[in-house]
Amino acid sequence: MPRRAADRDGISDAIGHTPIDREIARLAEAQHGVVALAQLRSLGLSGSAVRNRVAAGRLHRVHRGAYAVGHPLLSQRGLWMAAVLACGPGAALSHRSAAALHDLRRSERRATDVTSPRGAGRSRPGVDAHRAHLVPEDRVEVDGIPCTTVARTLLDLAEAIDRRGLDRAVDRAEMLHVLDVGAIEAVLARAPGRHGARPLGAVLARFDGERARTRSELERRFLRICDRAGITRPRVNHVVWIDGDPVEVDFAWPDRRLAVETDGHATHGTRLAFEADRRRDQRMRRAGWDTMRFTWRQVTLRPREVESTLVAVVDARAKPSLH
Repeated sequence: MPRRAADRDGISDAIGHTPIDREIARLAEAQHGVVALAQLRSLGLSGSAVRNRVAAGRLHRVHRGAYAVGHPLLSQRGLWMAAVLACGPGAALSHRSAAALHDLRRSERRATDVTSPRGAGRSRPGVDAHRAHLVPEDRVEVDGIPCTTVARTLLDLAEAIDRRGLDRAVDRAEMLHVLDVGAIEAVLARAPGRHGARPLGAVLARFDGERARTRSELERRFLRICDRAGITRPRVNHVVWIDGDPVEVDFAWPDRRLAVETDGHATHGTRLAFEADRRRDQRMRRAGWDTMRFTWRQVTLRPREVESTLVAVVDARAKPSLH
Protein backbone atom coordinates (compact mmCIF):
# COMPACT_ATOMS: atom_id res chain seq x y z
CA MET A 1 0.00 0.00 0.00
CA PRO A 2 1.39 3.49 -0.84
CA ARG A 3 2.76 5.30 2.19
CA ARG A 4 0.37 8.25 1.88
CA ALA A 5 -2.65 5.94 1.77
CA ALA A 6 -1.31 3.97 4.72
CA ASP A 7 -0.75 7.15 6.72
CA ARG A 8 -4.27 8.32 5.94
CA ASP A 9 -5.78 5.00 7.01
CA GLY A 10 -3.77 5.16 10.24
CA ILE A 11 -5.12 8.62 10.96
CA SER A 12 -8.65 7.44 10.17
CA ASP A 13 -8.31 4.52 12.57
CA ALA A 14 -7.13 6.86 15.30
CA ILE A 15 -9.87 9.46 14.98
CA GLY A 16 -12.88 7.45 13.86
CA HIS A 17 -14.82 6.57 10.71
CA THR A 18 -17.69 9.06 10.62
CA PRO A 19 -17.93 11.17 7.45
CA ILE A 20 -16.52 14.21 9.25
CA ASP A 21 -13.67 12.16 10.69
CA ARG A 22 -12.80 10.94 7.22
CA GLU A 23 -12.74 14.54 6.00
CA ILE A 24 -10.42 15.49 8.84
CA ALA A 25 -8.17 12.54 8.01
CA ARG A 26 -7.97 13.54 4.34
CA LEU A 27 -7.15 17.12 5.28
CA ALA A 28 -4.48 16.07 7.77
CA GLU A 29 -2.89 13.66 5.30
CA ALA A 30 -2.44 16.55 2.85
CA GLN A 31 -1.00 18.79 5.57
CA HIS A 32 1.67 16.58 7.13
CA GLY A 33 -0.66 15.35 9.87
CA VAL A 34 -1.99 18.67 11.16
CA VAL A 35 -5.11 20.80 10.81
CA ALA A 36 -6.10 24.30 11.85
CA LEU A 37 -8.94 25.06 14.25
CA ALA A 38 -10.54 27.23 11.57
CA GLN A 39 -10.51 24.25 9.20
CA LEU A 40 -12.17 22.02 11.79
CA ARG A 41 -14.88 24.58 12.29
CA SER A 42 -15.40 24.88 8.54
CA LEU A 43 -16.02 21.12 8.51
CA GLY A 44 -18.80 21.58 11.06
CA LEU A 45 -17.09 20.90 14.40
CA SER A 46 -18.13 23.10 17.30
CA GLY A 47 -15.74 24.23 20.00
CA SER A 48 -17.03 21.55 22.35
CA ALA A 49 -16.64 18.87 19.67
CA VAL A 50 -13.00 19.87 19.22
CA ARG A 51 -12.42 19.75 22.99
CA ASN A 52 -14.05 16.32 23.18
CA ARG A 53 -11.74 14.99 20.47
CA VAL A 54 -8.75 16.44 22.31
CA ALA A 55 -9.89 14.75 25.54
CA ALA A 56 -10.34 11.46 23.67
CA GLY A 57 -6.84 11.67 22.16
CA ARG A 58 -8.10 12.08 18.59
CA LEU A 59 -6.67 15.58 18.32
CA HIS A 60 -3.46 16.82 19.93
CA ARG A 61 -2.84 20.52 20.35
CA VAL A 62 0.47 21.64 18.85
CA HIS A 63 -0.15 25.37 19.06
CA ARG A 64 -3.18 27.45 19.81
CA GLY A 65 -5.29 26.98 16.68
CA ALA A 66 -3.34 24.00 15.28
CA TYR A 67 -3.74 20.29 16.05
CA ALA A 68 -2.01 17.05 15.19
CA VAL A 69 -4.51 14.44 14.06
CA GLY A 70 -4.50 10.89 15.42
CA HIS A 71 -1.19 11.02 17.26
CA PRO A 72 1.11 13.75 18.64
CA LEU A 73 4.30 12.71 16.82
CA LEU A 74 5.04 14.98 13.87
CA SER A 75 7.80 15.15 11.27
CA GLN A 76 9.78 18.35 10.86
CA ARG A 77 7.47 19.31 8.01
CA GLY A 78 4.50 18.65 10.25
CA LEU A 79 5.93 21.02 12.88
CA TRP A 80 6.53 23.67 10.23
CA MET A 81 3.01 23.26 8.86
CA ALA A 82 1.49 23.48 12.33
CA ALA A 83 3.31 26.75 13.00
CA VAL A 84 2.09 28.24 9.70
CA LEU A 85 -1.51 27.16 10.35
CA ALA A 86 -1.36 28.57 13.88
CA CYS A 87 -0.44 32.00 12.52
CA GLY A 88 -3.59 32.21 10.42
CA PRO A 89 -4.48 33.08 6.81
CA GLY A 90 -1.70 34.62 4.77
CA ALA A 91 1.06 33.15 6.91
CA ALA A 92 4.13 31.54 5.35
CA LEU A 93 7.21 29.74 6.58
CA SER A 94 10.14 32.17 6.39
CA HIS A 95 13.67 33.12 7.44
CA ARG A 96 15.78 30.22 8.78
CA SER A 97 12.93 27.72 8.62
CA ALA A 98 12.18 28.53 4.98
CA ALA A 99 15.89 28.26 4.19
CA ALA A 100 15.89 24.77 5.69
CA LEU A 101 12.79 23.78 3.70
CA HIS A 102 14.41 25.06 0.48
CA ASP A 103 17.54 23.11 1.47
CA LEU A 104 19.65 26.29 1.46
CA ARG A 105 21.06 25.63 4.93
CA ARG A 106 20.43 23.40 7.91
CA SER A 107 18.73 24.74 11.01
CA GLU A 108 18.91 23.20 14.46
CA ARG A 109 16.55 25.78 15.96
CA ARG A 110 13.52 24.42 17.78
CA ALA A 111 11.43 27.50 17.02
CA THR A 112 9.82 27.94 13.59
CA ASP A 113 10.03 31.26 11.70
CA VAL A 114 6.70 32.35 10.23
CA THR A 115 5.85 35.60 8.44
CA SER A 116 2.22 36.71 8.57
CA PRO A 117 0.28 39.90 7.82
CA ARG A 118 0.50 42.67 10.38
CA GLY A 119 -1.96 42.14 13.17
CA ALA A 120 -2.07 38.39 12.57
CA GLY A 121 -0.11 35.62 14.28
CA ARG A 122 2.03 36.41 17.32
CA SER A 123 5.19 34.79 18.64
CA ARG A 124 4.54 31.94 21.03
CA PRO A 125 6.49 28.98 22.37
CA GLY A 126 7.92 27.22 19.34
CA VAL A 127 7.02 29.99 16.86
CA ASP A 128 8.96 33.15 16.00
CA ALA A 129 6.41 35.36 14.25
CA HIS A 130 7.49 38.07 11.82
CA ARG A 131 4.99 40.63 10.61
CA ALA A 132 5.08 41.72 6.98
CA HIS A 133 2.86 41.86 3.92
CA LEU A 134 3.93 39.23 1.40
CA VAL A 135 3.04 39.97 -2.21
CA PRO A 136 2.14 36.96 -4.38
CA GLU A 137 5.60 37.07 -5.99
CA ASP A 138 7.15 36.39 -2.56
CA ARG A 139 5.07 33.31 -1.82
CA VAL A 140 5.33 29.69 -2.95
CA GLU A 141 4.28 26.25 -1.74
CA VAL A 142 6.97 23.66 -1.05
CA ASP A 143 5.63 20.16 -0.38
CA GLY A 144 2.27 21.74 0.40
CA ILE A 145 3.69 24.19 2.97
CA PRO A 146 3.12 27.91 2.33
CA CYS A 147 6.60 29.38 2.22
CA THR A 148 8.55 32.44 1.10
CA THR A 149 10.31 32.12 -2.25
CA VAL A 150 14.04 31.52 -2.41
CA ALA A 151 14.64 35.18 -3.26
CA ARG A 152 12.52 36.50 -0.37
CA THR A 153 13.97 33.86 1.96
CA LEU A 154 17.49 35.09 1.18
CA LEU A 155 16.48 38.66 2.03
CA ASP A 156 14.96 37.57 5.35
CA LEU A 157 17.94 35.32 6.01
CA ALA A 158 20.30 38.27 5.53
CA GLU A 159 18.78 39.81 8.69
CA ALA A 160 19.07 36.63 10.74
CA ILE A 161 22.55 35.21 10.03
CA ASP A 162 26.06 36.51 9.42
CA ARG A 163 27.61 37.37 6.04
CA ARG A 164 29.52 34.11 5.81
CA GLY A 165 26.34 32.12 6.31
CA LEU A 166 24.55 34.23 3.71
CA ASP A 167 27.33 33.65 1.19
CA ARG A 168 27.00 29.91 1.73
CA ALA A 169 23.21 30.03 1.33
CA VAL A 170 23.52 31.90 -1.98
CA ASP A 171 26.16 29.46 -3.19
CA ARG A 172 23.90 26.58 -2.19
CA ALA A 173 20.99 28.12 -4.12
CA GLU A 174 23.20 28.35 -7.21
CA MET A 175 24.29 24.73 -6.82
CA LEU A 176 20.64 23.61 -6.57
CA HIS A 177 19.77 25.65 -9.70
CA VAL A 178 17.22 27.74 -7.77
CA LEU A 179 19.16 31.03 -7.70
CA ASP A 180 17.22 33.58 -9.76
CA VAL A 181 19.17 36.84 -9.86
CA GLY A 182 16.27 38.72 -11.45
CA ALA A 183 13.91 37.61 -8.67
CA ILE A 184 16.40 38.76 -6.02
CA GLU A 185 16.73 42.14 -7.72
CA ALA A 186 12.93 42.45 -7.72
CA VAL A 187 12.77 41.55 -4.01
CA LEU A 188 15.43 44.16 -3.22
CA ALA A 189 13.51 46.77 -5.23
CA ARG A 190 10.47 46.08 -3.05
CA ALA A 191 12.50 46.28 0.17
CA PRO A 192 13.96 49.79 0.55
CA GLY A 193 15.17 50.28 4.10
CA ARG A 194 15.26 46.59 5.01
CA HIS A 195 18.32 45.78 7.10
CA GLY A 196 18.95 42.68 5.00
CA ALA A 197 18.94 44.58 1.69
CA ARG A 198 22.49 45.86 2.03
CA PRO A 199 24.24 42.55 2.85
CA LEU A 200 22.20 40.67 0.25
CA GLY A 201 22.95 43.38 -2.31
CA ALA A 202 26.65 43.02 -1.53
CA VAL A 203 26.50 39.27 -2.06
CA LEU A 204 24.59 39.78 -5.30
CA ALA A 205 27.17 42.32 -6.51
CA ARG A 206 29.91 39.79 -5.83
CA PHE A 207 27.96 37.15 -7.68
CA ASP A 208 27.21 39.46 -10.61
CA GLY A 209 30.88 40.43 -10.81
CA GLU A 210 31.90 36.80 -11.02
CA ARG A 211 29.19 36.17 -13.60
CA ALA A 212 30.38 39.10 -15.75
CA ARG A 213 33.95 37.82 -15.67
CA THR A 214 32.72 34.34 -16.49
CA ARG A 215 30.62 35.68 -19.38
CA SER A 216 33.56 37.56 -20.87
CA GLU A 217 35.91 34.60 -20.51
CA LEU A 218 33.34 32.26 -22.06
CA GLU A 219 33.00 34.57 -25.09
CA ARG A 220 36.77 34.69 -25.59
CA ARG A 221 37.08 30.92 -25.36
CA PHE A 222 34.23 30.34 -27.84
CA LEU A 223 35.64 32.80 -30.37
CA ARG A 224 39.06 31.13 -30.10
CA ILE A 225 37.39 27.81 -30.94
CA CYS A 226 35.81 29.40 -34.02
CA ASP A 227 39.19 30.84 -35.11
CA ARG A 228 40.96 27.52 -34.64
CA ALA A 229 38.28 25.76 -36.69
CA GLY A 230 38.56 28.30 -39.50
CA ILE A 231 34.92 29.31 -39.08
CA THR A 232 33.78 32.84 -39.79
CA ARG A 233 33.47 34.63 -36.46
CA PRO A 234 29.85 34.98 -35.34
CA ARG A 235 28.26 38.18 -34.13
CA VAL A 236 28.30 38.43 -30.34
CA ASN A 237 25.15 39.29 -28.36
CA HIS A 238 23.20 39.58 -31.60
CA VAL A 239 19.57 40.71 -31.55
CA VAL A 240 17.07 38.75 -33.61
CA TRP A 241 13.68 40.38 -34.17
CA ILE A 242 10.79 37.92 -33.96
CA ASP A 243 7.23 39.20 -34.41
CA GLY A 244 8.40 42.69 -33.44
CA ASP A 245 10.14 41.54 -30.25
CA PRO A 246 13.94 41.60 -29.75
CA VAL A 247 15.56 38.29 -28.82
CA GLU A 248 19.25 38.48 -27.89
CA VAL A 249 21.42 35.43 -28.56
CA ASP A 250 24.99 34.85 -27.44
CA PHE A 251 26.43 34.19 -30.91
CA ALA A 252 24.85 34.31 -34.35
CA TRP A 253 25.54 33.78 -38.04
CA PRO A 254 22.63 35.82 -39.46
CA ASP A 255 23.33 34.80 -43.07
CA ARG A 256 22.81 31.17 -42.04
CA ARG A 257 20.05 31.86 -39.49
CA LEU A 258 22.09 29.93 -36.93
CA ALA A 259 22.48 30.89 -33.26
CA VAL A 260 24.61 29.50 -30.46
CA GLU A 261 23.82 29.83 -26.77
CA THR A 262 26.47 29.07 -24.16
CA ASP A 263 24.68 28.08 -20.99
CA GLY A 264 26.06 28.67 -17.50
CA HIS A 265 24.38 27.87 -14.16
CA ALA A 266 24.25 31.51 -13.08
CA THR A 267 22.00 32.65 -15.91
CA HIS A 268 20.41 29.45 -17.21
CA GLY A 269 20.39 27.13 -14.21
CA THR A 270 17.04 27.93 -12.63
CA ARG A 271 13.90 26.01 -13.47
CA LEU A 272 12.21 29.17 -14.76
CA ALA A 273 15.22 29.96 -16.96
CA PHE A 274 15.22 26.40 -18.30
CA GLU A 275 11.58 26.77 -19.39
CA ALA A 276 12.19 30.25 -20.84
CA ASP A 277 15.17 29.03 -22.87
CA ARG A 278 13.12 26.25 -24.44
CA ARG A 279 10.26 28.59 -25.33
CA ARG A 280 12.73 30.99 -26.91
CA ASP A 281 14.32 28.19 -28.95
CA GLN A 282 10.87 27.25 -30.22
CA ARG A 283 10.15 30.85 -31.24
CA MET A 284 13.49 31.03 -33.03
CA ARG A 285 12.72 27.81 -34.86
CA ARG A 286 9.34 29.12 -36.03
CA ALA A 287 11.16 32.19 -37.40
CA GLY A 288 13.52 29.96 -39.39
CA TRP A 289 16.49 30.00 -37.00
CA ASP A 290 18.28 26.99 -35.51
CA THR A 291 19.83 27.21 -32.04
CA MET A 292 22.74 25.13 -30.78
CA ARG A 293 23.55 25.05 -27.07
CA PHE A 294 26.94 24.39 -25.51
CA THR A 295 27.59 24.28 -21.77
CA TRP A 296 30.36 26.09 -19.95
CA ARG A 297 31.96 22.71 -19.26
CA GLN A 298 31.99 21.83 -22.97
CA VAL A 299 33.52 25.14 -24.03
CA THR A 300 36.19 25.12 -21.32
CA LEU A 301 36.98 21.42 -20.93
CA ARG A 302 35.98 19.92 -24.29
CA PRO A 303 36.84 22.57 -26.88
CA ARG A 304 37.70 19.98 -29.55
CA GLU A 305 34.22 18.50 -29.19
CA VAL A 306 32.68 21.95 -29.68
CA GLU A 307 34.99 22.64 -32.62
CA SER A 308 34.04 19.45 -34.45
CA THR A 309 30.36 20.17 -33.95
CA LEU A 310 30.73 23.71 -35.28
CA VAL A 311 32.65 22.53 -38.34
CA ALA A 312 29.93 19.97 -39.08
CA VAL A 313 27.06 22.41 -38.65
CA VAL A 314 28.14 25.99 -39.41
CA ASP A 315 29.89 25.57 -42.74
CA ALA A 316 27.61 22.71 -43.77
CA ARG A 317 24.49 24.84 -43.28
CA ALA A 318 23.62 26.44 -46.59
CA LYS A 319 22.92 30.14 -46.63
CA PRO A 320 19.16 30.80 -46.87
CA SER A 321 17.89 31.42 -50.34
CA LEU A 322 17.03 35.00 -51.15
CA HIS A 323 14.21 33.89 -53.41
